[in-house]
Amino acid sequence: MADPTIGPTPPRTAVRRARAALTRLSRHPRVAALVDRLAPRSVRTRTTLAACLSVAVVLALASAAVVLLLRANLERTVETGAREQAQAVARLATDGHLTNPLPLDHGTDFIQVVDANGTVVAASQNLAGHTPLAPAGHRDGHKTTNLGALGDEHHQRVTTITASTPTGPVTIHVGASLRTADAAEDLTTAALAALSTVLLVTVGALTWRATGRALRPVEAIRAEVAAIGDRDLDRRVPEPRSDDEIARLAGTMNAMLGRLEAAGARQRRFIADASHELRSPLTVLRTQLEVALAHPDPDVRTDLVAGALEDTERLQALATDLLLLARLDATGHDWPHEPVDLADLVRTTVAARGTEPHPVTVHAPTPVTVHGNPQWLGRLLTNLLDNAQRHARHRVTVSLRVDRAAGRALLDVANDGPPIAPPDREKIFERFARLDDARSRDDGGAGLGLPIARDIAAVHGGTLTVLDTPAAATFRTSLPVAGAVDDESR
Repeated sequence: MADPTIGPTPPRTAVRRARAALTRLSRHPRVAALVDRLAPRSVRTRTTLAACLSVAVVLALASAAVVLLLRANLERTVETGAREQAQAVARLATDGHLTNPLPLDHGTDFIQVVDANGTVVAASQNLAGHTPLAPAGHRDGHKTTNLGALGDEHHQRVTTITASTPTGPVTIHVGASLRTADAAEDLTTAALAALSTVLLVTVGALTWRATGRALRPVEAIRAEVAAIGDRDLDRRVPEPRSDDEIARLAGTMNAMLGRLEAAGARQRRFIADASHELRSPLTVLRTQLEVALAHPDPDVRTDLVAGALEDTERLQALATDLLLLARLDATGHDWPHEPVDLADLVRTTVAARGTEPHPVTVHAPTPVTVHGNPQWLGRLLTNLLDNAQRHARHRVTVSLRVDRAAGRALLDVANDGPPIAPPDREKIFERFARLDDARSRDDGGAGLGLPIARDIAAVHGGTLTVLDTPAAATFRTSLPVAGAVDDESR
C-alpha cells in the first residue's frame, strides 16, 4: 500500500498556502512601502485607471465570447462537411461501389476506408499507400477529434463512421482541414485586439480629459481656500455655472465663508463695544478717585468714594456678563442634562425679587420639567424680569404652560410698557444694543441682558423671541420638555 503522506499537495491546501504567502508578502514593510509609492495619488489618475480597467475587462470578455462563438461556428461547418462526405462514402460502401482512389468533396482533406481486419480498402489519392489511421476518441458513429495528419502543421477535424458492405463492416475516416477556421480565428483575434487597444486609448484619453475638466473647479476652490487668511474672510471661492455637486460644494463653502466673515465681524464689533463699555466707567472711576484724592473736604471725598464704589460694581457686573457670554459661546449646544422644575424655578426667582418697583404676577399651575442648568435658567429668567421691570408701567406677568403637541415649555414674560417695534425685535438681542429710550447709564444697562438670555435659551435647545402683542411687550422662551429631549436622544 502506498504511503498516504507521500504524494501531490491537495489543491485546497496549496491555495491556502499561496494565499498565506501573499498575505505575508503584502505585510512586509518594504513591499507595503513600494505599493504605497506606486499607487496613483491623484483622483484623475485613479479614475482613468479604473475606467480603463473596467472597459478592458468588458472588452476581454466580449472578445473571448466572439472568438469562441466564431470558432464553434466554423468548426461546426467543417464537421458538417466532413460528415456529409463520410455518409456519401458509406452509401457507396453499402452498395458495393467503392472506388480506389476516392474523390474528395465538401472541402475535405482525405478519406480512408478500413475493414475489420485493419486493411485499407480504399483511400483518397493523398493517402494512397498509407497505413490505417487511428484517431483518438470513440468510433461509434459521429465522434470527432483533432488530428495532425499527414505531417501537416494545421489542425484537422476527423469524422469516423462505420458502414456495412457486402464483404463485411468497414470504418470510414474523413478528415477536414481547420486551416480556414484557424486563419479566421487569428484574424478576428488580431482585429479585436487592435480595436480594443484603440478603444482603451480613446476611453483613457476621454476619461483623463473629462476628469480634468470636472476637477478644474475643485483645484480653483482649493487654491482660493488656501489663499484665504483670517483677514481675508470677505473673499469667496469661484462657483461653476453648472448645477452639479461641485457647484453645490462651492456654494456651501461660500456660505460657510459668509458665516465666518459675519462671526468675525460680530466678534470685532463685540470687542469694540466691550472696550467702549469698559472705558467709560473706568474713566469716570479714575476721575472720581483723582478728585477724591485731591479734595480737602472729607464729606465730598466720602461721596466721591461712594460713587466710585457704584462704578466698580457696574464694572464687576459687566465683567461677569462678558465671562458668561464667553462661556456660552464655548459651550455651544453641549448643554447639561439635569432635570429642572421650571415652574418651581419661576416661583422661587419671583419671590426672591420682591414687589419693587412693580408687582409680578405668576401663572404656573403645574410642574414643568426641562433638562438644563438651573443657574443658567435662573439667569435667563432674571434678565427677562430685569428688562420687564425697567420698561413696565404698572405690572409684570410671568406665565408658564406646555405645548404638548410640540413637546415645548412656553415661558412668557410680559410687561404693560410700550410695545417693541417690529424693526427692533431682533436688534434688541444684539450684544450692547440699546434702544434710544434706554441709553442712560442708570436705567439702560450694558445691553447684554437680553443677548445673554437668548444665548442661554439656545444652549438649552430653545428659542427666545418677541411676540406681537398689542399695548405690551412679551418675551417668549421656548424650551424642550424632558420627555421630548429623551425621545430626541433616543
